[in-house]
Amino acid sequence: MRAAIIEERAVLRITGADARKFLENIITNDVDSLEPDQARFAALLTPQGKVVADFFVIGAAEDDGGGFLLDAPAALADDVAKKLGFYKLRAAVAIEQRTDLVVAAILEGKATAELGIVFSDPRHPDLGQRIVLPKESAKADLESAGFKVIDASAYHEKRIVLGIPDGGKDFVYSAVYPHETDMDQLHGIDFKKGCFIGQEIVSRMERKTTPRTRIVPVTFDTAPFPGVDVKAGERPAGHMGSGVNGKGIAMVRLDRVHEALQKGEKITAGGIEISLKKPAWARFAFPGEPDFGA
Repeated sequence: MRAAIIEERAVLRITGADARKFLENIITNDVDSLEPDQARFAALLTPQGKVVADFFVIGAAEDDGGGFLLDAPAALADDVAKKLGFYKLRAAVAIEQRTDLVVAAILEGKATAELGIVFSDPRHPDLGQRIVLPKESAKADLESAGFKVIDASAYHEKRIVLGIPDGGKDFVYSAVYPHETDMDQLHGIDFKKGCFIGQEIVSRMERKTTPRTRIVPVTFDTAPFPGVDVKAGERPAGHMGSGVNGKGIAMVRLDRVHEALQKGEKITAGGIEISLKKPAWARFAFPGEPDFGA
């Protein structure tokens, strides 16, 4: 059994009589039906529909303090807390950062509730479990439960192989729409729920347009540097994100890639040839497919 403590994540707690309604009204996924020890992948958006931060919303049992936990990027924890506070108004809601807690990913094996608050990663079944547990004793607790604690790079390698993006590494927060980060494909948006911040734009993208830009998995022989420009032939087409062992993630203009492939042109990142690979979870038309652009 193996586990990785992900130090780049932070934990926020949302409590109070209005906590459920408060979150339901502002984030992209359903909170009304969320039960203790269940999690939803979700985001807080700008009014213009761009991703301020994505996170996991976890229902907490009364024995664990009740309310909800957010498993969020540590670099954005202060900003997320401030923005949530801005929307709180007079709601009976308390927002606090829990610096005494840490997040771990279970890479092999199964964790039990004795360790902490355990939930399945809602984005993809192969990502397994995540767990929120006391920071000070996290490594010792995991080892006592039979887990070998390894570096977090192993978790990132797993998500890269699956084609799952990570904010700050594969896209820039506040500069992209949820569809561009594949949140619509990875169970991060409930299109049937009521209003949330940025909902009108996100709903319009779902119903009336086909996103031209998306994050996609890529393969290569030599790893391009993260952040280098992707080109479809000679045309700019996006940028490179994470990469490991011949596999990576890139944000690209699908239409430009499709046109280049139709012409027999190469797709490159920093001058290195790359190939796009459609992930099994993708439900959108992919460059090179006969129905692309139909």
